[in-house]
Amino acid sequence: MSQFVDEVQLNVRGGDGGAGCMSFRREAHVPQGGPDGGDGGKGGDVWMQANRNMASLLSFRDHPHRKADSGVHGQGQKRHGKNGEDLIIEVPEGTVIRDNEGEVLADLVHHGDRWLASNGGRGGRGNARFLSNKRRAPHFAEQGEFGEESWLRLELKLMADAALVGFPNAGKSTLISVISAAKPKIADYPFTTLEPNLGVVKYQEHEFVVADIPGLIDGAAEGRGLGHKFLRHVERARVLVILVDLAPVDLRSPDEQIEVLLGELGAYRPELLERPRVIVGSKNDASVFDESEFGGMRISAATRQGLDPLLAQLAQLVEKARNAQAANETFAVLRPLEEGIAVIEEGHRQWRVVGRVAERAVALSDLTQPDAMIYVQQRLRKLGVDKALDRAGVNHDDVVRIGQMEFEYNGDIL
Repeated sequence: MSQFVDEVQLNVRGGDGGAGCMSFRREAHVPQGGPDGGDGGKGGDVWMQANRNMASLLSFRDHPHRKADSGVHGQGQKRHGKNGEDLIIEVPEGTVIRDNEGEVLADLVHHGDRWLASNGGRGGRGNARFLSNKRRAPHFAEQGEFGEESWLRLELKLMADAALVGFPNAGKSTLISVISAAKPKIADYPFTTLEPNLGVVKYQEHEFVVADIPGLIDGAAEGRGLGHKFLRHVERARVLVILVDLAPVDLRSPDEQIEVLLGELGAYRPELLERPRVIVGSKNDASVFDESEFGGMRISAATRQGLDPLLAQLAQLVEKARNAQAANETFAVLRPLEEGIAVIEEGHRQWRVVGRVAERAVALSDLTQPDAMIYVQQRLRKLGVDKALDRAGVNHDDVVRIGQMEFEYNGDIL
């Protein structure tokens, strides 16, 4: 079974907030103690963080659910609940995070890059928070909010300085096994490589990462074979090594190989054709083409012919590309924060008010208490919920839901 996984779905959920406490002070010789319920703790947040020591998304394939710790409930004597611990989910460098519609939410490029995936729910306020001159004994407290939950799509794009691009069986795996410590599977049949391999190359004072990308075929840019899955890993490479097979089984000429390979790269991402590239003829020890048919750089991984000139040129191009790369490369595309409230129609004469501020306003422990209902009405009017219902066209006796609360609209809130 392959241990390399570059695309998974992940469910993340922030921790739930702890409930606020409804409590009154009870002391000897104090017959009517005031409210002393403490607040609930905030639920933990879920963070995604890039880690250079990870190379695959394998750990998420069989365990796609992640949840942060919930906050602790408040207690009497104004003892506040403890906040839930944040959850940090480590992913490989180069992980792109998308929503279910495919929109990019974050792109974690460098080691340590972080992105907030799910907010933990806020803790509910204890009844001590609702004490006022008009409300001397509040018999209600707030429930904690649920943590945010969502499904994400993680997509890994390998971070490499140079990518080896060529047809199946062009000698890419053999080359990377010779110039680095990588040990890919090698055989004399096409599609030996079914997953990318990374190798660290050390040449003189230089050190850089080379990726062995599985062989491309005609139509890869349109998704033929596993084209899109393979081409994705070329996107981040600073330098492209176009490997021309000088001993092809089908006798396809070097010019034709180059034309097809560059055509597939350009069809997938036109900007890839602007990357620095080296065109190299492989298997020169068994070449069937003379100098007139291919006069470029020739190498043989089997005999190590031409490897030093190739590595010297790669080291130079990689260093130049690194220096040109902006040091402050942006790594995340942040989601816009949802603000305010909205009224949506759920069915015939049925409506729902959405928005965290409105849902929080009705998240009380006991709405049967008159002072609790008065508080909710005042809070919702202040948020403009009554005006929003009118603008949406809500009529008398229509059913309106806010969070877990449901009521028939009569021109006023509740």
